[in-house]
Amino acid sequence: MLFHESYDQRMEAFLVSTGIVALAEMGDKTQLLSLVLAARFRKPWPIVWGILVATLANHGLAGAVGSWVTTQLGAEALRWVLGGSFLAMAVWILVPDKFDEAAEKTHPRMGIFATTVVAFFIAEMGDKTQVATVMLAAQFQSWFWVVAGTTLGMMLANAPVVWLGEAITRKISLSWVHRISAVVFAVLGALALWGGPSLTPEKVNPAIETQPTAIAPSVTPTKL
Repeated sequence: MLFHESYDQRMEAFLVSTGIVALAEMGDKTQLLSLVLAARFRKPWPIVWGILVATLANHGLAGAVGSWVTTQLGAEALRWVLGGSFLAMAVWILVPDKFDEAAEKTHPRMGIFATTVVAFFIAEMGDKTQVATVMLAAQFQSWFWVVAGTTLGMMLANAPVVWLGEAITRKISLSWVHRISAVVFAVLGALALWGGPSLTPEKVNPAIETQPTAIAPSVTPTKL
């Protein structure tokens, strides 16, 4: 599938996924978990590497689920499922998130890196950004570039928090970030329901655009 995609399609999947998740992660419980881990251990590098590994594992699975869904649904059903899911996400993103301390209570003997991986992976299960990864993978039909984009978005939102702590979140209006995220999800939902360029038959089944078309042999009229 990676080789059937054009450069523009790959960049669209990568950039949209990065922006969507970076916005959705602001004020999310996993960002709050990053802040708690940074305050608890005060060693940023093992925490950042742990976040990266946990995100790759979690979003890799989520992207695989999104890609699998497209093989089970037809183009019309997929259009309605994605459209409704993006619109629901637009509403969900406006609901304030609370940090679940149970996700952070992992055994400290595992070390900072392992503790971060386990805590972050658990906290991300069923989270907004994980659900968004499933939908984006189904929308763009590009597992690699969607997972790469959502992972980068997670790191852009969480790595600065690990180093700079609470100071960076205080300077950002989370309510406005959530409103912008909701608008973006609503636009994606509207485009999906409308049948935008990301849901053309060629993207649902890339083999369609690669199938050779039969060319009728030309017949040259003979002179009598």
